[in-house]
Amino acid sequence: MLFEEKSMCENVNEYLKPSLQSVVPRISRRAMIRGAVAASAIGVAARNLVAEDQQLTISKKPDEALTPQDALKKLYEGNLRFANGKSLSANRDLNRVRAIAGQQKPFAAFLGCADSRVPIEFVFDQGFGDLFVTRIAGNIASSENVGSLEFGTQVLGARVIYVLGHTQCGAVSATMRGDEVPGQISGLFQYIRPAVKEANGDLDKAIIGNVKNQAILLAEASPVISKMIQRKELVVAGGIYDLATGKVTPVEINI
Repeated sequence: MLFEEKSMCENVNEYLKPSLQSVVPRISRRAMIRGAVAASAIGVAARNLVAEDQQLTISKKPDEALTPQDALKKLYEGNLRFANGKSLSANRDLNRVRAIAGQQKPFAAFLGCADSRVPIEFVFDQGFGDLFVTRIAGNIASSENVGSLEFGTQVLGARVIYVLGHTQCGAVSATMRGDEVPGQISGLFQYIRPAVKEANGDLDKAIIGNVKNQAILLAEASPVISKMIQRKELVVAGGIYDLATGKVTPVEINI
């Protein structure tokens, strides 16, 4: 399978250039007491939840020591190990599960395809707590996914948003064919059609174009993400995962 972008190679560094109203019935004194007790308990619980949420937000400050370029390099190094059969399989045991049970600080966030053959943590040789992953057929930047990625970056501190497409993508292929499909599947097509039109029938080009389009949409349509990019706290990158080789080919994103 041929791509217009650079293929993965040993030197990872070359990819880094770039209210309330109600009717109240008569109630007994006992019922009133019960209601008051219940309301008090609910109030305490609500205050606790707010406090926990505030603490969560405060504790998830970005790791200032890790730059966006460092995070991107870490991803490509992980994929290189995976594709060469030298995976470290780090952070994938119960010790790691216990260690991060109270807090997560992923260094990268992903918009990936839901394809079962593309387990993103494995592809980049990462484990529990390392990556904040959103997946949807066609790796499209729907509003729900954009919101999740805003959370993963601004709140949790991820330094990279990576849009990962893959070879032989069924969503892109289906959009290209334009056949009638059942249920709500066609709801995906509106996001993918621009890339399909530009590809003139070339599936590989459409897959690459779709990654580019979704990355640009993320970077430009979200004020949260856009401001982080401007402050150099975040980069948006993309690539294509080869189902046959395990390699990720970076896609040039012009933002």
